[in-house]
Amino acid sequence: MNIAIVGLGLIGGSLLRALSAGGHRVVGYDADPATRELAAAAGFEVAASVAQAIAGIEGAGASDTRLVVLAVPLPALGEVFEQLAGFEGLVTDVTSVKAPVRELAVKHGVKRFVGGHPMAGKETSGFAATEATLFEGCSWVLTVEPAAELEDWVALAALYTELGARVVPVTASEHDRAVAEVSHVPHLFAAALALQLRDNPLAGALAAGSFRDGTRVAATRAELIVAMCGGNATEVDGALGRLIGELEQMRRDLGREPVRDLTPTVARAGELRRAWPAPPGEPAEMAATVTGLLELGRAGGWVTEVTGNRIAAMRPESGRNSS
Repeated sequence: MNIAIVGLGLIGGSLLRALSAGGHRVVGYDADPATRELAAAAGFEVAASVAQAIAGIEGAGASDTRLVVLAVPLPALGEVFEQLAGFEGLVTDVTSVKAPVRELAVKHGVKRFVGGHPMAGKETSGFAATEATLFEGCSWVLTVEPAAELEDWVALAALYTELGARVVPVTASEHDRAVAEVSHVPHLFAAALALQLRDNPLAGALAAGSFRDGTRVAATRAELIVAMCGGNATEVDGALGRLIGELEQMRRDLGREPVRDLTPTVARAGELRRAWPAPPGEPAEMAATVTGLLELGRAGGWVTEVTGNRIAAMRPESGRNSS
Protein backbone atom coordinates (compact mmCIF):
# COMPACT_ATOMS: atom_id res chain seq x y z
CA MET A 1 0.00 0.00 0.00
CA ASN A 2 0.91 3.67 -0.43
CA ILE A 3 -0.11 5.29 2.86
CA ALA A 4 -0.32 8.86 4.16
CA ILE A 5 -0.69 9.32 7.92
CA VAL A 6 -2.04 12.68 9.08
CA GLY A 7 -1.11 13.19 12.73
CA LEU A 8 2.05 11.71 14.24
CA GLY A 9 1.22 11.47 17.93
CA LEU A 10 1.28 8.20 19.85
CA ILE A 11 -1.05 6.26 17.53
CA GLY A 12 -0.22 7.91 14.20
CA GLY A 13 3.51 7.88 14.90
CA SER A 14 3.46 4.26 16.04
CA LEU A 15 1.53 3.35 12.89
CA LEU A 16 4.16 5.19 10.82
CA ARG A 17 6.84 3.03 12.43
CA ALA A 18 4.91 -0.23 12.16
CA LEU A 19 3.79 0.16 8.55
CA SER A 20 7.23 1.33 7.41
CA ALA A 21 8.77 -1.71 9.08
CA GLY A 22 6.21 -3.84 7.23
CA GLY A 23 7.50 -2.64 3.86
CA HIS A 24 4.76 -0.16 2.96
CA ARG A 25 5.42 3.24 1.37
CA VAL A 26 4.42 5.66 4.14
CA VAL A 27 4.42 9.47 4.21
CA GLY A 28 3.69 11.24 7.48
CA TYR A 29 2.43 14.72 8.34
CA ASP A 30 1.77 16.56 11.58
CA ALA A 31 0.59 20.12 12.14
CA ASP A 32 3.31 20.61 14.77
CA PRO A 33 6.68 21.50 13.18
CA ALA A 34 8.60 20.02 16.14
CA THR A 35 6.82 16.69 15.67
CA ARG A 36 7.62 16.72 11.96
CA GLU A 37 11.28 17.33 12.81
CA LEU A 38 11.33 14.42 15.27
CA ALA A 39 9.80 12.06 12.71
CA ALA A 40 12.15 13.19 9.96
CA ALA A 41 15.16 12.85 12.28
CA ALA A 42 14.04 9.26 12.95
CA GLY A 43 14.41 8.56 9.24
CA PHE A 44 10.81 8.73 8.04
CA GLU A 45 9.42 10.56 5.01
CA VAL A 46 7.57 13.60 6.31
CA ALA A 47 5.50 16.07 4.28
CA ALA A 48 5.05 19.78 4.99
CA SER A 49 1.26 19.71 4.53
CA VAL A 50 -1.71 17.39 4.17
CA ALA A 51 -1.80 18.09 0.45
CA GLN A 52 1.87 17.22 0.10
CA ALA A 53 1.40 13.98 2.05
CA ILE A 54 -1.44 12.94 -0.28
CA ALA A 55 0.57 13.95 -3.34
CA GLY A 56 3.38 11.76 -2.05
CA ILE A 57 1.23 8.63 -2.39
CA GLU A 58 -0.62 9.57 -5.58
CA GLY A 59 2.13 8.86 -8.11
CA ALA A 60 3.90 5.69 -7.02
CA GLY A 61 2.44 2.29 -7.79
CA ALA A 62 -0.75 3.29 -9.55
CA SER A 63 -2.14 -0.22 -9.08
CA ASP A 64 -1.49 -0.16 -5.33
CA THR A 65 -4.13 0.83 -2.80
CA ARG A 66 -3.80 4.45 -1.70
CA LEU A 67 -4.75 4.97 1.93
CA VAL A 68 -5.00 8.04 4.14
CA VAL A 69 -5.06 7.43 7.90
CA LEU A 70 -6.43 10.30 9.99
CA ALA A 71 -4.76 10.32 13.40
CA VAL A 72 -5.74 13.76 14.66
CA PRO A 73 -8.10 14.70 17.52
CA LEU A 74 -11.82 14.80 16.75
CA PRO A 75 -12.03 18.65 16.83
CA ALA A 76 -9.44 18.84 14.00
CA LEU A 77 -11.02 16.22 11.76
CA GLY A 78 -13.44 18.52 9.95
CA GLU A 79 -10.61 20.71 8.66
CA VAL A 80 -8.60 17.67 7.55
CA PHE A 81 -11.60 16.15 5.75
CA GLU A 82 -11.94 19.41 3.82
CA GLN A 83 -8.39 18.94 2.54
CA LEU A 84 -9.26 15.47 1.21
CA ALA A 85 -11.60 16.89 -1.42
CA GLY A 86 -11.04 15.02 -4.67
CA PHE A 87 -9.06 12.17 -3.08
CA GLU A 88 -10.45 8.92 -4.47
CA GLY A 89 -8.46 6.46 -2.38
CA LEU A 90 -9.39 4.79 0.89
CA VAL A 91 -9.70 6.84 4.10
CA THR A 92 -9.74 5.56 7.67
CA ASP A 93 -9.15 7.04 11.11
CA VAL A 94 -7.99 6.02 14.59
CA THR A 95 -10.32 8.24 16.63
CA SER A 96 -11.79 6.91 19.87
CA VAL A 97 -15.37 7.74 18.84
CA LYS A 98 -16.91 6.52 15.61
CA ALA A 99 -20.40 7.86 14.86
CA PRO A 100 -19.34 11.56 14.75
CA VAL A 101 -16.41 10.72 12.45
CA ARG A 102 -18.68 8.77 10.11
CA GLU A 103 -21.01 11.80 9.97
CA LEU A 104 -18.07 14.06 9.06
CA ALA A 105 -16.99 11.70 6.29
CA VAL A 106 -20.50 11.76 4.82
CA LYS A 107 -20.73 15.55 5.18
CA HIS A 108 -17.48 16.07 3.28
CA GLY A 109 -18.30 13.57 0.55
CA VAL A 110 -15.62 11.00 1.34
CA LYS A 111 -16.72 8.04 -0.76
CA ARG A 112 -14.43 5.31 0.60
CA PHE A 113 -14.33 5.54 4.38
CA VAL A 114 -13.98 2.84 7.04
CA GLY A 115 -13.93 3.96 10.67
CA GLY A 116 -11.18 2.54 12.84
CA HIS A 117 -10.04 2.59 16.46
CA PRO A 118 -7.05 0.70 17.86
CA MET A 119 -7.45 0.05 21.59
CA ALA A 120 -3.75 0.62 22.13
CA GLY A 121 -3.39 3.89 23.99
CA LYS A 122 -1.27 4.58 27.05
CA GLU A 123 -0.85 7.47 29.43
CA THR A 124 2.14 8.93 27.55
CA SER A 125 1.67 10.74 24.25
CA GLY A 126 3.52 12.39 21.39
CA PHE A 127 5.96 11.07 18.80
CA ALA A 128 8.61 10.44 21.45
CA ALA A 129 6.32 7.80 23.00
CA THR A 130 5.72 5.89 19.75
CA GLU A 131 6.46 2.18 19.36
CA ALA A 132 6.45 0.01 16.24
CA THR A 133 5.08 -2.89 18.31
CA LEU A 134 2.27 -0.90 19.96
CA PHE A 135 -0.50 -2.72 18.10
CA GLU A 136 0.61 -6.30 18.67
CA GLY A 137 -2.23 -8.13 20.42
CA CYS A 138 -4.48 -5.06 20.61
CA SER A 139 -8.14 -4.96 19.57
CA TRP A 140 -8.60 -2.77 16.48
CA VAL A 141 -12.17 -1.84 15.67
CA LEU A 142 -13.10 -1.51 12.01
CA THR A 143 -16.69 -0.38 11.62
CA VAL A 144 -19.20 -2.27 9.51
CA GLU A 145 -22.55 -0.73 8.70
CA PRO A 146 -25.51 -2.85 7.51
CA ALA A 147 -25.34 -1.62 3.89
CA ALA A 148 -21.54 -1.58 3.66
CA GLU A 149 -19.43 -2.69 0.72
CA LEU A 150 -16.70 -4.85 2.25
CA GLU A 151 -13.79 -4.65 -0.20
CA ASP A 152 -12.15 -1.72 1.61
CA TRP A 153 -12.94 -3.22 5.02
CA VAL A 154 -11.21 -6.46 4.06
CA ALA A 155 -8.15 -4.56 2.77
CA LEU A 156 -7.78 -2.72 6.08
CA ALA A 157 -8.39 -5.88 8.11
CA ALA A 158 -5.57 -7.55 6.17
CA LEU A 159 -3.27 -4.59 6.81
CA TYR A 160 -3.89 -4.41 10.55
CA THR A 161 -3.79 -8.13 11.22
CA GLU A 162 -0.34 -8.09 9.62
CA LEU A 163 0.64 -5.76 12.49
CA GLY A 164 -0.55 -8.36 15.02
CA ALA A 165 -3.84 -6.64 15.86
CA ARG A 166 -7.15 -8.37 16.51
CA VAL A 167 -9.66 -6.73 14.17
CA VAL A 168 -13.12 -6.41 15.74
CA PRO A 169 -16.07 -5.68 13.40
CA VAL A 170 -18.89 -3.59 14.92
CA THR A 171 -21.17 -0.74 13.91
CA ALA A 172 -20.18 2.80 14.83
CA SER A 173 -22.97 3.13 17.40
CA GLU A 174 -22.16 -0.21 19.04
CA HIS A 175 -18.52 0.83 19.29
CA ASP A 176 -19.36 4.17 20.89
CA ARG A 177 -21.52 2.63 23.60
CA ALA A 178 -18.96 -0.05 24.45
CA VAL A 179 -15.95 2.28 24.63
CA ALA A 180 -17.91 4.71 26.79
CA GLU A 181 -18.25 1.89 29.33
CA VAL A 182 -14.75 0.41 29.24
CA SER A 183 -12.53 3.31 28.14
CA HIS A 184 -14.05 6.78 28.37
CA VAL A 185 -15.80 6.52 31.75
CA PRO A 186 -12.77 4.75 33.31
CA HIS A 187 -10.70 7.83 32.44
CA LEU A 188 -13.18 10.06 34.28
CA PHE A 189 -13.43 7.62 37.18
CA ALA A 190 -9.62 7.53 37.42
CA ALA A 191 -9.60 11.33 37.51
CA ALA A 192 -12.16 11.33 40.34
CA LEU A 193 -10.02 8.85 42.29
CA ALA A 194 -6.87 10.87 41.72
CA LEU A 195 -8.61 13.93 43.19
CA GLN A 196 -8.59 12.10 46.54
CA LEU A 197 -4.99 13.35 46.80
CA ARG A 198 -6.09 16.98 46.75
CA ASP A 199 -4.96 18.66 49.99
CA ASN A 200 -4.46 15.19 51.45
CA PRO A 201 -0.73 14.44 51.98
CA LEU A 202 -1.47 11.52 54.32
CA ALA A 203 -3.52 9.78 51.64
CA GLY A 204 -0.66 10.35 49.23
CA ALA A 205 1.78 8.73 51.62
CA LEU A 206 -0.44 5.68 52.13
CA ALA A 207 -1.59 5.18 48.53
CA ALA A 208 -0.23 1.97 47.06
CA GLY A 209 -1.10 -0.65 44.45
CA SER A 210 -4.87 -0.32 44.24
CA PHE A 211 -4.64 3.47 43.97
CA ARG A 212 -1.82 3.25 41.40
CA ASP A 213 -3.69 0.77 39.20
CA GLY A 214 -7.02 2.57 39.50
CA THR A 215 -5.61 6.00 38.57
CA ARG A 216 -3.05 5.15 35.88
CA VAL A 217 -4.97 6.72 32.99
CA ALA A 218 -5.61 9.89 35.00
CA ALA A 219 -2.04 10.82 34.02
CA THR A 220 -3.16 11.14 30.37
CA ARG A 221 -3.16 14.70 29.03
CA ALA A 222 -6.37 16.38 30.14
CA GLU A 223 -7.05 17.71 26.64
CA LEU A 224 -7.04 14.19 25.22
CA ILE A 225 -9.41 12.86 27.89
CA VAL A 226 -11.85 15.75 27.45
CA ALA A 227 -11.80 15.51 23.63
CA MET A 228 -12.37 11.77 23.84
CA CYS A 229 -15.27 11.97 26.31
CA GLY A 230 -16.76 15.14 24.82
CA GLY A 231 -16.88 13.58 21.37
CA ASN A 232 -18.93 10.70 22.78
CA ALA A 233 -20.88 12.76 25.29
CA THR A 234 -24.27 11.07 24.94
CA GLU A 235 -22.93 7.54 25.46
CA VAL A 236 -20.54 8.69 28.20
CA ASP A 237 -23.43 10.35 30.02
CA GLY A 238 -25.42 7.12 29.92
CA ALA A 239 -22.47 5.03 31.08
CA LEU A 240 -21.71 7.49 33.88
CA GLY A 241 -25.32 7.25 35.01
CA ARG A 242 -25.12 3.46 35.15
CA LEU A 243 -21.82 3.56 37.06
CA ILE A 244 -23.12 6.13 39.54
CA GLY A 245 -26.20 3.95 40.02
CA GLU A 246 -23.96 0.97 40.87
CA LEU A 247 -21.98 3.06 43.36
CA GLU A 248 -25.14 4.45 44.96
CA GLN A 249 -26.46 0.90 45.40
CA MET A 250 -23.15 -0.13 47.00
CA ARG A 251 -23.43 2.86 49.32
CA ARG A 252 -26.93 1.81 50.37
CA ASP A 253 -25.81 -1.79 50.91
CA LEU A 254 -22.85 -0.59 52.96
CA GLY A 255 -25.21 1.26 55.29
CA ARG A 256 -27.37 -1.79 55.93
CA GLU A 257 -25.79 -5.22 56.38
CA PRO A 258 -22.63 -5.21 54.24
CA VAL A 259 -21.88 -8.92 54.55
CA ARG A 260 -25.37 -9.84 53.43
CA ASP A 261 -26.10 -7.04 50.96
CA LEU A 262 -22.75 -5.95 49.51
CA THR A 263 -20.89 -9.26 49.27
CA PRO A 264 -22.86 -10.68 46.29
CA THR A 265 -22.20 -7.58 44.16
CA VAL A 266 -18.49 -7.45 44.94
CA ALA A 267 -18.17 -11.22 44.45
CA ARG A 268 -19.85 -11.01 41.04
CA ALA A 269 -17.51 -8.19 40.05
CA GLY A 270 -14.55 -10.34 41.05
CA GLU A 271 -15.82 -13.23 38.95
CA LEU A 272 -16.18 -11.00 35.90
CA ARG A 273 -12.72 -9.49 36.34
CA ARG A 274 -11.00 -12.84 36.81
CA ALA A 275 -12.73 -14.19 33.69
CA TRP A 276 -11.47 -11.24 31.62
CA PRO A 277 -10.18 -11.46 29.01
CA ALA A 278 -12.11 -14.54 27.96
CA PRO A 279 -9.77 -17.21 26.55
CA PRO A 280 -10.04 -17.78 22.81
CA GLY A 281 -11.99 -20.74 21.58
CA GLU A 282 -11.35 -22.70 18.41
CA PRO A 283 -10.25 -20.80 15.27
CA ALA A 284 -12.62 -20.83 12.32
CA GLU A 285 -12.84 -19.55 8.76
CA MET A 286 -15.66 -17.41 7.46
CA ALA A 287 -16.65 -15.54 4.33
CA ALA A 288 -16.62 -11.75 4.38
CA THR A 289 -20.30 -10.87 4.81
CA VAL A 290 -21.82 -8.00 6.76
CA THR A 291 -24.08 -10.31 8.76
CA GLY A 292 -21.29 -12.71 9.62
CA LEU A 293 -18.82 -10.01 10.63
CA LEU A 294 -21.30 -8.19 12.86
CA GLU A 295 -22.34 -11.44 14.54
CA LEU A 296 -18.65 -12.17 15.19
CA GLY A 297 -18.02 -8.77 16.77
CA ARG A 298 -21.17 -8.84 18.88
CA ALA A 299 -20.07 -12.20 20.27
CA GLY A 300 -16.76 -10.68 21.37
CA GLY A 301 -14.88 -12.31 18.50
CA TRP A 302 -12.18 -10.95 16.22
CA VAL A 303 -10.43 -11.45 12.90
CA THR A 304 -6.90 -12.86 13.09
CA GLU A 305 -5.90 -13.06 9.42
CA VAL A 306 -7.20 -12.20 5.97
CA THR A 307 -6.24 -14.11 2.83
CA GLY A 308 -8.04 -12.92 -0.28
CA ASN A 309 -11.70 -12.90 0.67
CA ARG A 310 -11.35 -15.58 3.32
CA ILE A 311 -11.24 -14.53 6.94
CA ALA A 312 -9.70 -16.43 9.83
CA ALA A 313 -11.65 -15.62 12.98
CA MET A 314 -11.58 -16.39 16.68
CA ARG A 315 -14.41 -16.32 19.18
CA PRO A 316 -14.03 -16.20 22.96
CA GLU A 317 -14.60 -19.46 24.77
CA SER A 318 -18.33 -19.83 25.41
CA GLY A 319 -19.69 -19.57 28.91
CA ARG A 320 -17.17 -16.93 30.03
CA ASN A 321 -17.97 -13.33 30.96
CA SER A 322 -21.68 -14.05 30.83
CA SER A 323 -24.12 -11.93 32.76
